[in-house]
Amino acid sequence: MVAQSTAPARVKAVQVAPSILSADFSRLGAEIESVLSGGADLLHLDVMDGHFVPNITFGPPLVKSVRKSTKATLDCHLMIEKPTRYVGAFVDAGADWVSVHCEAPDDVGAAIREVKARGKRAGIVLNPDTPLERARPHFGAVDYVLVMSVFPGFGGQAFIPGVLEKVRALAAERFPGDVEIDGGIDERTASLAVEAGANVLVAGSAVFGAKDRAAAIAAIRGRR
Repeated sequence: MVAQSTAPARVKAVQVAPSILSADFSRLGAEIESVLSGGADLLHLDVMDGHFVPNITFGPPLVKSVRKSTKATLDCHLMIEKPTRYVGAFVDAGADWVSVHCEAPDDVGAAIREVKARGKRAGIVLNPDTPLERARPHFGAVDYVLVMSVFPGFGGQAFIPGVLEKVRALAAERFPGDVEIDGGIDERTASLAVEAGANVLVAGSAVFGAKDRAAAIAAIRGRR
């Protein structure tokens, strides 16, 4: 009988990704600088088309403007119906990470391949009520999985704890990439997400709504 390995999985460093959707867009450059100087690891950009989700945010021109103002990693989450039509434009605008929804009525695999062909990191996203199996066919092609802990479309929603089962499942099967979580993340829910196995934490109002953003980022990361 061959003994099974009991070696622990590689522990990934926790990264905090403030979502600029919660920033003051009238002074976006200063807002971005405040969170990066406060210890943020990357910037999360929520792209919504008004069709896949009931809200509209911004497109490649905004990403291009952000790219001009910073060398930070830009994590673009595409909540759009036709990612195959637009992933190239977001990469050209300066996106470093591009994630697409497994629920999108499009050739999601082709969108992922396009991102990878352009030398960027690709991710697959699933909504709170989407089973992990729906996204599983893409796991071999992506660099990260983004688990939504709120229903996408609007910021400021309450964290849905049931999604942590999907995070635990990814940890149990030792998914080799990053596990990102987005929605209702603050100091309390961040610790639950990290304990479950997430290592990239997207936080909006918990960071941009804080007077001391460095302290907020440290608390979300688990350091005080």
